[in-house]
Amino acid sequence: MKKLGIIAFALFMQTTFAQVNRFVYQVTMKSDASNKSDVKTENAYLDIAQEKSMFYSENRIKRDSVMQATFQSGGARGFNREQMEGLRSNINYSIEKDKKNQKTTFKDRIGRDVYTYEEDRPITWKITSETTKIGDYKVQKAETDFGGRKWTAWFTTDLPYQDGPYKFNGLPGLIVKAEDDKGEYSFDLMKNYKIADFPTMNQFGNTIKVKRGDYLKQQKKYQEDPMSFMTQGGGGGIRIGAVGGNRGGGNQNPADMRKRMEERVKDEAKKNSNPIELQ
Repeated sequence: MKKLGIIAFALFMQTTFAQVNRFVYQVTMKSDASNKSDVKTENAYLDIAQEKSMFYSENRIKRDSVMQATFQSGGARGFNREQMEGLRSNINYSIEKDKKNQKTTFKDRIGRDVYTYEEDRPITWKITSETTKIGDYKVQKAETDFGGRKWTAWFTTDLPYQDGPYKFNGLPGLIVKAEDDKGEYSFDLMKNYKIADFPTMNQFGNTIKVKRGDYLKQQKKYQEDPMSFMTQGGGGGIRIGAVGGNRGGGNQNPADMRKRMEERVKDEAKKNSNPIELQ
């Protein structure tokens, strides 16, 4: 009986650690530099397991699910454009933290490809003695300069995780709230629950591994000439595989396509003229 009890406990512990803990953050953004009264809010997930964590938009995973179901049931013609528009996200990136190797990897789509880089700037925190309570958690204040912004974070040791939303980590607890000193970006923990495993992200196009500086150059190049990324691809980098091809359909005038593409990219650039990282 004792041996059976030990086996049962071991299985219980294995199951517990195999689970992924999902923390739901409300992300508030003032991403249009010309219109700070335009406040965008949406939810993002921080999924944490023993070996890694992932941070990404809630709408991203919902869109992936809708796209997958649509392709399986008859292809792109079955898309509900209104439903897809309702799931548009201002958080187009995803971030993965490798716990064992202490690496943070950033991924973002530029044109038809996904660009990925390893974050090369460590986050150095100044932990203060100030404490308060946010929701059910006792939290402590910490401050840092990162990406051209001054950030204040409130972390808790009530939960057994040393992680946080976006690229933030390195504190002795889980970040419950983080905001910059201009009040332009904030992350607020809303709730948490367990899920069976990390979701599978739909991947279209190539994954191109670059340095952070090269990613920024490619992003700027895309804003100036988006069609070059749709025809010949962006710039150099290490391609880690390719999926699919041209998923468009119908006979479309190339000149009209170029004009629509450039207008859309310029509009998106204007709406994101106050990015979360200023440098």
